[in-house]
Amino acid sequence: MEKTYKRTEVTAVFDIGKTNKKFFLFDKNFKEVYREYTLLDEMVDEDGYPAENLQQLQQWLKGMLDRILHAEEYKVTAINFSSYGASFVHVDEKGNVLTPLYNYTKPVPEEVAKEFYDTYGDTLSFATETASPQAGMLNSGMQLYWIKKTKPEIFKKIKYSLHFPQYLSYLFTGIPLSDYTSIGCHTGLWNYKTNDYHSWVYKEEIDRKLPPIVPSETSLSMTYKRRKIKIGVGIHDSSAALLPYILSEKKPFLLVSTGTWSISLNPFNQEPLSVEDVENNCLNYMRTDGKRVKATRFFMGNEYKIQVKKLGEYYGKAYGYHREVKFNKRLYQRLISNSSMHFKFEGIRLRRKKLNKTDLAPFSTFEEAFHQLMIELMELQVETSRRAIGNSTINKIFIDGGFTDNDVFVKLMAYHFQDFKVRTTKNSLGSALGAAMVISEEKPGPKFLKKTYKMEKLAPLLLSPERDAV
Repeated sequence: MEKTYKRTEVTAVFDIGKTNKKFFLFDKNFKEVYREYTLLDEMVDEDGYPAENLQQLQQWLKGMLDRILHAEEYKVTAINFSSYGASFVHVDEKGNVLTPLYNYTKPVPEEVAKEFYDTYGDTLSFATETASPQAGMLNSGMQLYWIKKTKPEIFKKIKYSLHFPQYLSYLFTGIPLSDYTSIGCHTGLWNYKTNDYHSWVYKEEIDRKLPPIVPSETSLSMTYKRRKIKIGVGIHDSSAALLPYILSEKKPFLLVSTGTWSISLNPFNQEPLSVEDVENNCLNYMRTDGKRVKATRFFMGNEYKIQVKKLGEYYGKAYGYHREVKFNKRLYQRLISNSSMHFKFEGIRLRRKKLNKTDLAPFSTFEEAFHQLMIELMELQVETSRRAIGNSTINKIFIDGGFTDNDVFVKLMAYHFQDFKVRTTKNSLGSALGAAMVISEEKPGPKFLKKTYKMEKLAPLLLSPERDAV
């Protein structure tokens, strides 16, 4: 007699980071039942600058989904997508991709940026209106302006410029759309004061290239490979990572989402950004309902990776050794008793004393130098998180992402935020879970975070009184 399977109904999520490409399956209770990661080769654009390999990515996406659709144990009822923002895919009227997916770290030519700000206002006033501090291609609207001014023939051919999460959805639906979370993430496209595209978008006729805006909760009932599947429109990863907390936690909180960027997200501060905020790298993200999220960020994970690799080379340790370093209270107290800076940061733009070079001579071991590195990174973390909190009545901080496994980082967070309830999420599913939730009709219960994320309460780190000043 042939064996029959009871197939589990699941939502499939593609979570596309700059490094890891991830695939998840969640059941109707948002429990993860399957995951798979892959790494893809980068390509380069016409200037030799690193770029996402869209062809490889497309092959992996479709191959992965086809494999799961044929799996006997799962029945895919819905699909959604989360990915990094500040990135566009430009397609012609036949859906053909016209350019590489330009890297958001690619420099914008100075003359292009100068022409833009000479025409549309000084950088500070523009940044307060759009909640987008000047950051080159990271303000993805600038990419469209750059293409129009330097590649006019390509610009003419563009039928749609799709934000990256919506392009992933478009691959499966063929329907071009935009969503608020992608438009609102430091693109320079959205005027938060008028709640519409900024006037420059209309003056440059860029609005004609941007597909209709729909809420992030939108899903399309499609027939894919002869199966009826609900397909989401995609969501920006930072907004997606925030969503499980918003849906589950009723009291105000700050989320510190760690990874390549450390982003402090405050969804309970609706105030417009001030000039001082912008000067200190504050920005807004957008919730799925279009409301502001006050945020600060810095390139912590990127800098950490650069510096840890150098420490390994200096002290003769294999890459990965840093993951085993545990917090040493006595060592930490000794280092802060003679506070000074030793690391020249390479990718962080926040205002801090500039060093000509990194000085590791005072540190005899990898562990000492690693603690010093974390002290210097933590100074920026504290500054950015406190700015995101502002005057909000928040008494709880959630930390999720890669740095929850860094013992030194979480202990220092517990020390610097002793007046807050600090929780780490040991089983954070970040943006993938948010992407599944946003298109689901099911809502999580009040115990969802504690049960699903394996919350760990951090006890305040107390030092001897004479050492408390950092």
